[in-house]
Amino acid sequence: MRLIVSILGLASLAGAATAPPQVTFYKDVLPVLQKNCQTCHRPGEVAPMSFLTYDEARPWAKAMKTAVLTKKMPPWYADPHYGKFANDRTLSQSEIDTLISWTDTGAKAGDPKDAPKQIDWVEGWRIGKPDVVLSMQAAFEVPASGTIDYQYIVIPTGFTEDKYVQLAEARPGDRTLVHHIIAFIREPGNPWLREAKPGEPFSPRSQAKEAAREGQQKNERRGGGFGDFLAGYAPGTVPNIMKPGQAKLVKAGSDIVLQMHYTANGKAGSDISKVGIIFAKEKPAQRVLTLAAGNEGFEIPPGDSNYEVDSKITLQDDSTLISMLPHMHFRGKSFEYRVVYPTGEKETLLSVPHYDFNWQLEYDLAQPKVLPKGTTIECTAHYDNSPNNPYNPDPTKAVRFGEQTWEEMMLGFFDVTVPIDKTAMDLMRPKKAAAAQNGASF
Repeated sequence: MRLIVSILGLASLAGAATAPPQVTFYKDVLPVLQKNCQTCHRPGEVAPMSFLTYDEARPWAKAMKTAVLTKKMPPWYADPHYGKFANDRTLSQSEIDTLISWTDTGAKAGDPKDAPKQIDWVEGWRIGKPDVVLSMQAAFEVPASGTIDYQYIVIPTGFTEDKYVQLAEARPGDRTLVHHIIAFIREPGNPWLREAKPGEPFSPRSQAKEAAREGQQKNERRGGGFGDFLAGYAPGTVPNIMKPGQAKLVKAGSDIVLQMHYTANGKAGSDISKVGIIFAKEKPAQRVLTLAAGNEGFEIPPGDSNYEVDSKITLQDDSTLISMLPHMHFRGKSFEYRVVYPTGEKETLLSVPHYDFNWQLEYDLAQPKVLPKGTTIECTAHYDNSPNNPYNPDPTKAVRFGEQTWEEMMLGFFDVTVPIDKTAMDLMRPKKAAAAQNGASF
């Protein structure tokens, strides 16, 4: 009997020795939150609750467990069978186990001395303190109801020399009213929006309607086209961060044009949006350009649960692909990028089988792809216009391309790097045509 008791005692001690230690907030959970969650989960950011402190995070312990078990958080929608991505938000199994164990064992605080060094977040910015902030000068008043045409606000930079931007962030003043912001770089000489007065909201669509009533014909772009993309904001987006040696080029004398998409939500309000930029420390070797393979000619039939739309663009010069960002609206279901090389070889670069309009993510390649001249980027999107789509505004109506969220879009944005002296026109048009083109880069 004494031998049996001794054996049982030893077994008990062995079990205690191999049991996992108590998981605590300061020692185990806080490092996971700092790395994966606090970018959004802090005051002034998109998440509805803060995870900076124990007192803030503790009430959400069970919700965290559910979110990581279902992989709802952190949001990441790339199919792991295609491509590797530098900004993959997927938690490791050990990180998931840590959060689950913390919840299951009482969500203890632990010793504050075990906490990692606090991240010095810059309030109001995710890129850190900007070198320059370009802001709307006056608030735009958003009505409680009705459709609001896109508004364009021209902001002169005042730059007297070329600037190279390594980080850029567009921030809405009121996220409840702003559907998206696109900050374009309008270079000197580009006639796009030449009728717009700096600082004053301008609507080309409204101007076109007025011109139509007067029997005039006006081209909204006035022959210039959009400028290059600097930064954007939409649900779930992150700031535009270029690697060392890469940057966006803002030429001396350029303007920043904010394309503002406001959506009435039943309560009138006002918005002052802005763009923050941080300059590269030295002149980079590579320029980052944003292009898109888009399709505006589709019509999604009423009730169709899996309507397919394709787009493609063939690049007219050498470049290197670094990231992709699919864009659709409420009926968006899935999105895929493929590359077809001049040799005929085809490769799937990104598959998003479950697109989420609320999290429009950019996917940064872990290993950039060299795209020789003549390479084609192909995109395929699927849409759910059926009653089974809970976000569908109206499954009884056919849907076409349009600016408003109850309409649809099919845009496969992607970023490439080129030598610093190259332009988007070098990629989008054959060299002879590009040389004859006076317009903007995008």
